[in-house]
Amino acid sequence: MINRNLTARILKNFNDHKVIVLVGSRQVGKTTLLLKNFMNSETLLLNGDDYETRQLLENTSASFLKRLIGNYKRIIIDEAQRIENIGITLKILHDQFLEIKIIATGSSAFDLANKINEPLTGRKWEYKLWAISMNEMIQHHSLLEESRLLNHRIIYGWYPDVINNPGNEKEILNQLSDSYLYKDILTWEDIKKPQKLEALVQALAFQIGQQVSYHELGQIVGLNNETVARYILLLEKAFIVFRLPSLSRNLRNELKKSKKIYFYDVGIRNSVIKNWNPVGLRQDIGALWENFLIVERLKFKANNGMLSNDYFWRNQAQQEIDFVEDYKGTLCAYEFKWNVKRKAKFSKSFTNAYPNHQLMVVSKDNYLDFITNE
Repeated sequence: MINRNLTARILKNFNDHKVIVLVGSRQVGKTTLLLKNFMNSETLLLNGDDYETRQLLENTSASFLKRLIGNYKRIIIDEAQRIENIGITLKILHDQFLEIKIIATGSSAFDLANKINEPLTGRKWEYKLWAISMNEMIQHHSLLEESRLLNHRIIYGWYPDVINNPGNEKEILNQLSDSYLYKDILTWEDIKKPQKLEALVQALAFQIGQQVSYHELGQIVGLNNETVARYILLLEKAFIVFRLPSLSRNLRNELKKSKKIYFYDVGIRNSVIKNWNPVGLRQDIGALWENFLIVERLKFKANNGMLSNDYFWRNQAQQEIDFVEDYKGTLCAYEFKWNVKRKAKFSKSFTNAYPNHQLMVVSKDNYLDFITNE
Protein backbone atom coordinates (compact mmCIF):
# COMPACT_ATOMS: atom_id res chain seq x y z
CA MET A 1 0.00 0.00 0.00
CA ILE A 2 1.43 3.37 -1.06
CA ASN A 3 1.05 6.05 1.62
CA ARG A 4 -0.45 9.31 0.34
CA ASN A 5 1.09 12.52 1.65
CA LEU A 6 -2.24 14.33 1.58
CA THR A 7 -3.42 12.13 4.46
CA ALA A 8 -1.42 14.16 6.97
CA ARG A 9 -3.11 17.39 5.86
CA ILE A 10 -6.56 15.82 6.17
CA LEU A 11 -5.79 14.50 9.64
CA LYS A 12 -4.85 17.98 10.87
CA ASN A 13 -8.44 19.13 10.44
CA PHE A 14 -10.15 15.85 11.11
CA ASN A 15 -11.19 16.42 14.71
CA ASP A 16 -13.34 19.49 14.13
CA HIS A 17 -16.91 19.29 12.86
CA LYS A 18 -16.43 20.56 9.32
CA VAL A 19 -17.22 18.30 6.37
CA ILE A 20 -14.16 16.85 4.63
CA VAL A 21 -14.48 17.07 0.82
CA LEU A 22 -11.91 15.15 -1.24
CA VAL A 23 -11.88 15.80 -4.98
CA GLY A 24 -9.77 14.44 -7.83
CA SER A 25 -9.88 12.47 -11.04
CA ARG A 26 -11.46 9.05 -11.11
CA GLN A 27 -9.06 6.24 -10.25
CA VAL A 28 -6.43 8.39 -8.48
CA GLY A 29 -7.00 6.63 -5.16
CA LYS A 30 -9.55 8.74 -3.25
CA THR A 31 -11.55 5.75 -2.03
CA THR A 32 -8.42 3.78 -1.16
CA LEU A 33 -7.08 6.69 0.91
CA LEU A 34 -10.31 6.94 2.87
CA LEU A 35 -10.79 3.22 3.41
CA LYS A 36 -7.21 2.80 4.60
CA ASN A 37 -7.19 5.72 7.02
CA PHE A 38 -10.77 6.44 8.07
CA MET A 39 -12.82 3.27 7.69
CA ASN A 40 -13.70 1.33 10.85
CA SER A 41 -16.64 -0.45 12.45
CA GLU A 42 -18.24 2.90 13.30
CA THR A 43 -18.12 4.16 9.69
CA LEU A 44 -21.04 4.05 7.26
CA LEU A 45 -19.87 3.88 3.62
CA LEU A 46 -22.27 5.11 0.94
CA ASN A 47 -21.47 4.97 -2.79
CA GLY A 48 -22.95 7.59 -5.10
CA ASP A 49 -22.40 5.33 -8.09
CA ASP A 50 -25.04 2.99 -6.65
CA TYR A 51 -28.58 3.75 -7.83
CA GLU A 52 -30.29 2.80 -4.55
CA THR A 53 -27.88 4.98 -2.58
CA ARG A 54 -28.63 7.93 -4.84
CA GLN A 55 -32.36 7.42 -4.33
CA LEU A 56 -31.93 7.34 -0.55
CA LEU A 57 -29.91 10.55 -0.36
CA GLU A 58 -31.76 12.71 -2.90
CA ASN A 59 -34.33 15.10 -1.38
CA THR A 60 -33.94 13.54 2.05
CA SER A 61 -34.86 14.77 5.54
CA ALA A 62 -33.23 14.92 8.97
CA SER A 63 -35.56 12.27 10.37
CA PHE A 64 -34.76 9.82 7.57
CA LEU A 65 -31.03 10.48 7.90
CA LYS A 66 -31.24 9.78 11.62
CA ARG A 67 -32.70 6.34 10.90
CA LEU A 68 -30.11 5.72 8.18
CA ILE A 69 -27.15 6.68 10.36
CA GLY A 70 -28.18 4.76 13.45
CA ASN A 71 -25.20 4.40 15.77
CA TYR A 72 -22.50 5.21 13.21
CA LYS A 73 -20.04 7.96 14.19
CA ARG A 74 -18.60 8.61 10.73
CA ILE A 75 -20.07 8.73 7.20
CA ILE A 76 -18.16 8.43 3.94
CA ILE A 77 -20.12 9.35 0.81
CA ASP A 78 -18.09 8.25 -2.21
CA GLU A 79 -18.65 9.77 -5.68
CA ALA A 80 -20.97 12.34 -4.10
CA GLN A 81 -21.24 14.34 -7.33
CA ARG A 82 -23.70 11.78 -8.66
CA ILE A 83 -26.27 12.51 -5.94
CA GLU A 84 -28.82 15.22 -6.65
CA ASN A 85 -29.02 17.94 -3.99
CA ILE A 86 -26.00 16.47 -2.20
CA GLY A 87 -25.08 19.91 -0.87
CA ILE A 88 -28.38 20.17 1.02
CA THR A 89 -27.98 16.63 2.35
CA LEU A 90 -24.46 17.38 3.60
CA LYS A 91 -25.69 20.61 5.20
CA ILE A 92 -28.42 18.72 7.09
CA LEU A 93 -25.87 16.14 8.25
CA HIS A 94 -23.49 18.87 9.37
CA ASP A 95 -26.08 21.00 11.17
CA GLN A 96 -28.24 18.29 12.72
CA PHE A 97 -25.72 15.61 13.69
CA LEU A 98 -22.97 17.32 15.66
CA GLU A 99 -21.38 14.06 16.80
CA ILE A 100 -21.00 12.69 13.25
CA LYS A 101 -17.90 13.22 11.07
CA ILE A 102 -18.81 13.53 7.39
CA ILE A 103 -16.50 12.85 4.44
CA ALA A 104 -17.48 13.20 0.78
CA THR A 105 -15.49 12.46 -2.36
CA GLY A 106 -16.07 13.64 -5.91
CA SER A 107 -14.43 13.14 -9.28
CA SER A 108 -15.99 16.16 -10.96
CA ALA A 109 -15.11 19.51 -9.48
CA PHE A 110 -17.54 21.36 -11.73
CA ASP A 111 -20.52 19.34 -10.57
CA LEU A 112 -19.61 18.86 -6.93
CA ALA A 113 -18.71 22.54 -6.50
CA ASN A 114 -22.02 23.68 -7.95
CA LYS A 115 -23.88 21.47 -5.50
CA ILE A 116 -22.00 22.11 -2.25
CA ASN A 117 -20.36 25.54 -2.31
CA GLU A 118 -23.38 27.55 -1.21
CA PRO A 119 -24.89 25.01 1.24
CA LEU A 120 -21.51 24.27 2.81
CA THR A 121 -20.11 27.80 3.04
CA GLY A 122 -17.96 27.82 6.19
CA ARG A 123 -18.78 24.18 6.84
CA LYS A 124 -16.14 22.29 4.85
CA TRP A 125 -12.45 21.59 4.29
CA GLU A 126 -11.72 20.78 0.66
CA TYR A 127 -8.67 18.86 -0.59
CA LYS A 128 -7.53 17.79 -4.03
CA LEU A 129 -5.91 14.40 -4.54
CA TRP A 130 -3.66 14.03 -7.58
CA ALA A 131 -2.33 10.80 -9.03
CA ILE A 132 0.56 9.33 -7.07
CA SER A 133 3.59 11.61 -6.95
CA MET A 134 7.21 10.77 -7.49
CA ASN A 135 7.90 11.96 -3.96
CA GLU A 136 5.39 9.43 -2.60
CA MET A 137 7.00 6.66 -4.63
CA ILE A 138 10.45 7.59 -3.34
CA GLN A 139 9.09 7.28 0.19
CA HIS A 140 7.42 3.98 -0.75
CA HIS A 141 10.51 2.15 -1.94
CA SER A 142 13.67 4.21 -2.58
CA LEU A 143 15.18 7.16 -4.40
CA LEU A 144 17.42 4.78 -6.34
CA GLU A 145 14.53 2.67 -7.61
CA GLU A 146 12.34 5.61 -8.54
CA SER A 147 15.19 7.40 -10.31
CA ARG A 148 15.78 4.24 -12.32
CA LEU A 149 12.11 4.27 -13.36
CA LEU A 150 12.05 7.94 -14.43
CA ASN A 151 11.92 7.28 -18.19
CA HIS A 152 9.18 4.70 -17.66
CA ARG A 153 7.09 7.08 -15.54
CA ILE A 154 7.39 9.87 -18.13
CA ILE A 155 5.72 7.55 -20.66
CA TYR A 156 3.11 5.79 -18.48
CA GLY A 157 2.43 8.26 -15.68
CA TRP A 158 1.29 7.83 -12.12
CA TYR A 159 -2.19 6.37 -11.89
CA PRO A 160 -2.27 3.78 -9.07
CA ASP A 161 -3.49 0.96 -11.33
CA VAL A 162 -0.67 1.72 -13.78
CA ILE A 163 1.97 1.62 -11.04
CA ASN A 164 0.56 -1.52 -9.42
CA ASN A 165 0.20 -3.52 -12.65
CA PRO A 166 3.53 -3.44 -14.48
CA GLY A 167 3.22 -4.88 -17.97
CA ASN A 168 -0.42 -3.79 -18.36
CA GLU A 169 0.16 -0.04 -18.50
CA LYS A 170 -1.06 0.46 -22.08
CA GLU A 171 -4.29 -1.47 -21.58
CA ILE A 172 -5.14 0.35 -18.33
CA LEU A 173 -4.40 3.80 -19.76
CA ASN A 174 -6.32 3.09 -22.95
CA GLN A 175 -9.39 2.12 -20.94
CA LEU A 176 -9.10 5.28 -18.85
CA SER A 177 -8.54 7.66 -21.74
CA ASP A 178 -11.13 6.06 -24.04
CA SER A 179 -14.11 6.38 -21.73
CA TYR A 180 -13.77 6.47 -17.99
CA LEU A 181 -12.31 9.96 -17.58
CA TYR A 182 -15.16 11.43 -19.63
CA LYS A 183 -17.89 9.67 -17.67
CA ASP A 184 -18.89 12.60 -15.49
CA ILE A 185 -18.81 15.13 -18.32
CA LEU A 186 -20.98 13.01 -20.58
CA THR A 187 -23.34 12.13 -17.72
CA TRP A 188 -23.97 15.61 -16.38
CA GLU A 189 -23.31 18.00 -19.25
CA ASP A 190 -25.18 18.44 -22.51
CA ILE A 191 -22.43 17.30 -24.88
CA LYS A 192 -24.09 17.02 -28.27
CA LYS A 193 -20.93 15.90 -30.08
CA PRO A 194 -18.82 13.67 -27.79
CA GLN A 195 -16.53 12.75 -30.68
CA LYS A 196 -15.63 16.44 -30.98
CA LEU A 197 -14.75 16.49 -27.28
CA GLU A 198 -12.37 13.58 -27.76
CA ALA A 199 -10.89 15.25 -30.87
CA LEU A 200 -10.28 18.38 -28.80
CA VAL A 201 -8.48 16.37 -26.12
CA GLN A 202 -6.25 14.89 -28.80
CA ALA A 203 -5.50 18.32 -30.25
CA LEU A 204 -4.58 19.57 -26.77
CA ALA A 205 -2.32 16.54 -26.28
CA PHE A 206 -0.32 17.52 -29.35
CA GLN A 207 0.07 21.09 -28.07
CA ILE A 208 1.33 20.66 -24.51
CA GLY A 209 3.98 23.22 -23.71
CA GLN A 210 2.71 25.55 -26.44
CA GLN A 211 0.46 28.57 -26.28
CA VAL A 212 -3.01 27.54 -27.35
CA SER A 213 -5.50 29.44 -29.45
CA TYR A 214 -9.17 28.58 -29.01
CA HIS A 215 -9.78 29.77 -32.58
CA GLU A 216 -7.08 27.46 -33.95
CA LEU A 217 -8.33 24.54 -31.88
CA GLY A 218 -11.85 25.17 -33.13
CA GLN A 219 -10.68 25.04 -36.74
CA ILE A 220 -8.86 21.76 -36.08
CA VAL A 221 -11.82 19.96 -34.51
CA GLY A 222 -14.74 21.81 -36.12
CA LEU A 223 -16.12 23.77 -33.17
CA ASN A 224 -16.71 27.45 -32.57
CA ASN A 225 -14.61 29.39 -30.06
CA GLU A 226 -17.30 29.44 -27.38
CA THR A 227 -17.77 25.67 -27.51
CA VAL A 228 -14.01 25.09 -27.37
CA ALA A 229 -13.80 27.31 -24.28
CA ARG A 230 -16.71 25.46 -22.65
CA TYR A 231 -15.27 22.03 -23.38
CA ILE A 232 -11.84 22.99 -22.04
CA LEU A 233 -13.44 24.28 -18.84
CA LEU A 234 -15.26 20.98 -18.43
CA LEU A 235 -12.08 18.99 -19.10
CA GLU A 236 -10.30 21.08 -16.51
CA LYS A 237 -12.98 20.62 -13.89
CA ALA A 238 -13.00 16.87 -14.58
CA PHE A 239 -9.26 16.84 -13.79
CA ILE A 240 -8.11 15.86 -17.27
CA VAL A 241 -6.28 19.07 -18.23
CA PHE A 242 -5.43 22.36 -16.53
CA ARG A 243 -4.60 25.83 -17.80
CA LEU A 244 -1.47 27.82 -17.03
CA PRO A 245 -1.96 31.57 -17.62
CA SER A 246 0.69 34.06 -18.69
CA LEU A 247 2.29 36.45 -16.21
CA SER A 248 1.65 40.07 -17.11
CA ARG A 249 2.22 42.93 -14.68
CA ASN A 250 4.84 45.41 -15.81
CA LEU A 251 5.83 45.29 -19.45
CA ARG A 252 3.82 46.62 -22.36
CA ASN A 253 4.96 43.84 -24.63
CA GLU A 254 4.14 40.96 -22.27
CA LEU A 255 1.48 38.63 -23.59
CA LYS A 256 -1.53 39.32 -21.42
CA LYS A 257 -4.15 36.73 -22.31
CA SER A 258 -2.12 33.76 -23.46
CA LYS A 259 -2.43 30.35 -21.89
CA LYS A 260 -0.87 26.91 -22.01
CA ILE A 261 -2.70 23.68 -21.29
CA TYR A 262 -1.18 20.63 -19.65
CA PHE A 263 -2.47 17.18 -18.70
CA TYR A 264 -2.93 16.11 -15.09
CA ASP A 265 -1.13 12.88 -15.98
CA VAL A 266 1.45 12.32 -18.71
CA GLY A 267 0.36 8.71 -19.15
CA ILE A 268 -3.15 9.84 -20.07
CA ARG A 269 -1.66 12.37 -22.48
CA ASN A 270 0.41 9.71 -24.23
CA SER A 271 -2.56 7.36 -24.35
CA VAL A 272 -4.72 10.01 -26.03
CA ILE A 273 -2.26 10.25 -28.94
CA LYS A 274 -1.33 6.53 -28.76
CA ASN A 275 2.39 7.29 -28.57
CA TRP A 276 4.22 4.74 -26.42
CA ASN A 277 7.66 5.30 -27.92
CA PRO A 278 10.50 5.24 -25.40
CA VAL A 279 12.10 8.49 -24.31
CA GLY A 280 15.06 8.17 -26.67
CA LEU A 281 12.83 7.98 -29.76
CA ARG A 282 10.43 10.82 -28.99
CA GLN A 283 10.28 14.13 -30.80
CA ASP A 284 8.10 15.58 -28.01
CA ILE A 285 10.36 14.76 -25.05
CA GLY A 286 10.94 18.44 -24.21
CA ALA A 287 7.22 19.17 -23.92
CA LEU A 288 6.63 15.89 -22.07
CA TRP A 289 9.40 16.72 -19.60
CA GLU A 290 7.85 20.15 -19.04
CA ASN A 291 4.39 18.66 -18.40
CA PHE A 292 5.87 16.07 -16.05
CA LEU A 293 7.81 18.60 -13.98
CA ILE A 294 4.98 21.10 -13.64
CA VAL A 295 2.55 18.40 -12.53
CA GLU A 296 4.99 16.97 -9.99
CA ARG A 297 5.55 20.45 -8.59
CA LEU A 298 1.80 21.04 -8.30
CA LYS A 299 1.36 17.67 -6.58
CA PHE A 300 4.02 18.56 -4.02
CA LYS A 301 2.38 21.90 -3.28
CA ALA A 302 -1.11 20.40 -3.01
CA ASN A 303 0.09 17.65 -0.68
CA ASN A 304 1.91 20.12 1.56
CA GLY A 305 -0.57 22.98 1.61
CA MET A 306 1.67 25.42 -0.30
CA LEU A 307 -0.28 28.29 -1.85
CA SER A 308 1.17 30.11 -4.85
CA ASN A 309 0.14 31.66 -8.14
CA ASP A 310 1.61 29.88 -11.15
CA TYR A 311 2.29 31.21 -14.65
CA PHE A 312 4.47 31.04 -17.71
CA TRP A 313 6.01 34.22 -19.12
CA ARG A 314 6.46 35.38 -22.68
CA ASN A 315 6.76 38.72 -24.47
CA GLN A 316 6.13 39.81 -28.03
CA ALA A 317 9.82 39.32 -28.84
CA GLN A 318 9.23 35.57 -28.26
CA GLN A 319 11.35 35.53 -25.10
CA GLU A 320 9.87 32.96 -22.74
CA ILE A 321 10.17 31.36 -19.31
CA ASP A 322 8.57 27.95 -18.88
CA PHE A 323 7.20 28.29 -15.34
CA VAL A 324 6.96 31.18 -12.90
CA GLU A 325 5.86 30.64 -9.32
CA ASP A 326 4.71 33.60 -7.23
CA TYR A 327 5.36 32.33 -3.72
CA LYS A 328 5.61 34.45 -0.57
CA GLY A 329 6.24 37.61 -2.55
CA THR A 330 9.07 36.19 -4.66
CA LEU A 331 8.87 35.25 -8.33
CA CYS A 332 10.67 31.94 -8.84
CA ALA A 333 11.39 31.46 -12.55
CA TYR A 334 12.19 28.02 -13.97
CA GLU A 335 13.47 26.81 -17.32
CA PHE A 336 13.10 23.08 -18.06
CA LYS A 337 15.77 21.28 -20.10
CA TRP A 338 15.70 17.57 -20.88
CA ASN A 339 19.00 17.84 -22.71
CA VAL A 340 21.45 18.97 -20.02
CA LYS A 341 23.91 20.15 -22.70
CA ARG A 342 21.49 22.83 -23.92
CA LYS A 343 22.08 26.08 -22.10
CA ALA A 344 19.21 28.18 -20.82
CA LYS A 345 19.19 31.96 -20.71
CA PHE A 346 16.76 34.03 -18.71
CA SER A 347 15.48 37.14 -20.45
CA LYS A 348 16.89 40.42 -19.15
CA SER A 349 13.49 41.94 -19.87
CA PHE A 350 12.06 39.63 -17.22
CA THR A 351 14.82 40.01 -14.65
CA ASN A 352 14.84 43.80 -14.99
CA ALA A 353 11.05 44.07 -14.74
CA TYR A 354 10.82 41.74 -11.74
CA PRO A 355 13.85 42.43 -9.51
CA ASN A 356 12.55 40.27 -6.64
CA HIS A 357 13.15 36.96 -8.36
CA GLN A 358 14.96 33.65 -8.19
CA LEU A 359 16.14 31.71 -11.25
CA MET A 360 16.64 27.98 -11.74
CA VAL A 361 17.32 25.73 -14.71
CA VAL A 362 15.72 22.33 -14.06
CA SER A 363 17.32 19.31 -15.72
CA LYS A 364 17.76 15.61 -15.03
CA ASP A 365 20.67 16.56 -12.78
CA ASN A 366 18.63 18.59 -10.27
CA TYR A 367 14.91 17.99 -10.91
CA LEU A 368 14.40 16.40 -7.48
CA ASP A 369 15.22 19.74 -5.87
CA PHE A 370 12.41 21.29 -7.89
CA ILE A 371 9.70 18.71 -7.25
CA THR A 372 10.38 17.88 -3.60
CA ASN A 373 11.39 21.14 -1.87
CA GLU A 374 9.49 24.19 -0.65
